[in-house]
Amino acid sequence: MIGTLINVVAILIGTTLGTLIGSRIPNRTRTLVTDALGLVSFLAAAGAASAMWNADFVEAVGEGWPILVVLGSLLIGGLIGSALRIEDRLNGLGKILERKFSKSDDGNFVAGFISASLIFCVGPMAILGSISDGLGEGNSLLILKSVMDGFAAIAFAAALGWGVAASALSVLVYQGAWSAVGFALGSVLAEYQIAAMTSVGGMLLVGIGMRLLNIKIIAIGDLLPALAIAPLLAVLVANLH
Repeated sequence: MIGTLINVVAILIGTTLGTLIGSRIPNRTRTLVTDALGLVSFLAAAGAASAMWNADFVEAVGEGWPILVVLGSLLIGGLIGSALRIEDRLNGLGKILERKFSKSDDGNFVAGFISASLIFCVGPMAILGSISDGLGEGNSLLILKSVMDGFAAIAFAAALGWGVAASALSVLVYQGAWSAVGFALGSVLAEYQIAAMTSVGGMLLVGIGMRLLNIKIIAIGDLLPALAIAPLLAVLVANLH
């Protein structure tokens, strides 16, 4: 888990720098930073969603089926997440952390925690890098991700404050779990399954971008189970294909 620990430290350092800089930045500029993050989220979403046309994914499930796998994953995952009230629980966790660690009451702590957690955890690098780390095959992917997350944390913290630091806990748990999977079970996901999960992650990033730009508040937390459903549904469709 060395790579994950490096990632956590990068987020904490980025948050500290961003918060210190943020106190000197006018509100108008902070809003602009948040808007920029929203636009970059759309760019990241486009890159992740392009995995829907991954050759291995298309070959495994059949032409025209990748989009249905993504849709099915989002629908099934959304039903599960809604039943488990994941979004509400994430908000509740954020409020608990806010009461413990934040003296301000500007409402940005929860937003920073949830938005940064989803940004840092959703994506193929978090999964592939953590599994590679767990297998003992090196942590170069997570080191690269750490650099990216560190700069992103500066921007997020400048706009949303100390809540971004709490997302380091999400990264530690999420990537630590994938490292454990890699250590215990080896390589458990085929490339087309990763592509399915990445495509779903791209859709979630679209939702994050919409939230950051105040276009529409989507319960992204309730859709998180779709990330787990995607590789399973891809296997099911591939076996039926």
